[in-house]
Amino acid sequence: MTRILIFGNPLVEKDSLPLRLLPELRKRLPEVEFVEADPEDMPDERDLFIIDSALGIRDVVLIDNLDQLENCKLISSHDMDLGQTLGLMKVAGLLDSVKIIAVPINIAEAVALDKIEKIIRAI
Repeated sequence: MTRILIFGNPLVEKDSLPLRLLPELRKRLPEVEFVEADPEDMPDERDLFIIDSALGIRDVVLIDNLDQLENCKLISSHDMDLGQTLGLMKVAGLLDSVKIIAVPINIAEAVALDKIEKIIRAI
């Protein structure tokens, strides 16, 4: 069974879309295990499949290379985002591969659902 980690913050509108899509994703893709996750408590898995919100993109995209992620400037460890956490895991030898379905923060839910489903079914 494919396992996909869902990231987001239900209290922050621009970061909550993947979580809002979760019930419908589970209905459409019952063969996939969708798991709510937190970058501060990453699972002990060497190959990760993730759905997360992304700034600066216009369409749902599949990212399979961490070099495609733009890193923000860190002031402290509290400023780390998912991309930096994954980068550290890769450098530490804790991560072999990652696939991220990046979802724009301003996309319509129905459009996002269709595009996410299409990407998952294609993999």
